[in-house]
Amino acid sequence: MTDVNATVAAGPRAPVPTWLVTGPRAGARETAIAALLQPGVPSAIILEGLSDGGSALVFEDSPPKYAANVIRIAPGCLHCSGNLVLRVTLNRVLRRPPAQLYISLASAEHLALLREWLSGPPYDALLALQPDIAA
Repeated sequence: MTDVNATVAAGPRAPVPTWLVTGPRAGARETAIAALLQPGVPSAIILEGLSDGGSALVFEDSPPKYAANVIRIAPGCLHCSGNLVLRVTLNRVLRRPPAQLYISLASAEHLALLREWLSGPPYDALLALQPDIAA
């Protein structure tokens, strides 16, 4: 697992603007994220669970219009799982920080607890949490 504390110790860098995206359907969350992407702006998108088909985050153009790294992780409450899956994924993403980060949650049940966890060390120095997006 990547040591994000080493990233923090390596020197100051601007925290990555990060949005938590919630909504009843994966397709709605993915469409909301796709609408916010900007051409040429490196973005990372962490999606919890599987797509419900026809994802708005599948980019087939060449060269791609959007510089987006789309990562899917297994479904399940990111808070209740001890944040392990999210921690490993975030640490990998933050090795080469994107300009912006979106984290799509299958359930908003523990959104406040997840936001609190991301607001604590070491992520408080690495992420700039933005207002939540409800799709």
